[in-house]
Amino acid sequence: MSLVQRALRDCLGQFASGVTVVTTARDDAVYGATVSAFTSVSLDPPLVLVSLDRRSRTCERLVGAPFGINVLGAHQRDLAWLFAGRGDLAEAPDLSWGDDLAAPRIGGAVAHFSCVPWASYDGGDHVLHVGEVVAFDAPGGEPLVFHSGVLGEFRRPSEGAAWTGSLDGPAHGWAAAFAGHPPLTGSSTGQRT
Repeated sequence: MSLVQRALRDCLGQFASGVTVVTTARDDAVYGATVSAFTSVSLDPPLVLVSLDRRSRTCERLVGAPFGINVLGAHQRDLAWLFAGRGDLAEAPDLSWGDDLAAPRIGGAVAHFSCVPWASYDGGDHVLHVGEVVAFDAPGGEPLVFHSGVLGEFRRPSEGAAWTGSLDGPAHGWAAAFAGHPPLTGSSTGQRT
């Protein structure tokens, strides 16, 4: 990798993203790859896109095959590393598979999309796989995130966090002055209507 490519990769790494594992099955075997380049494309028809390194074994196995996109939870960091090639799938004690007729589904994921191939596009050293979503589920939970080469957690601010430490916060009494007054609506002059 050249210095310019490394600098570009580091700059792109400033964009925090979720972490997915894209899965498919061929000849009774399950294949998967950790992917952070995932996005929605369309609601009608329902389309999503994943970008895989064209050198990866999973990339070539997605051609013409149904695939799953498993959005990993914060508790699944080890699975992200496993499907990134840093471990042995046969020795993954925390890996469980959910029921899905179209594509392998990782148990415990915060969301899952079952897709059939829609189109594939050349993306330089990657292939952009667009899938039509045929089923989806979002059990929820805290997602695993990726930023600057680090897997971490997304933490929601506690209630009132925006006002924490501020003397301008509603807890200091100013909001009480507006209690019982009708809200301002549809006026650019600030007059109540």
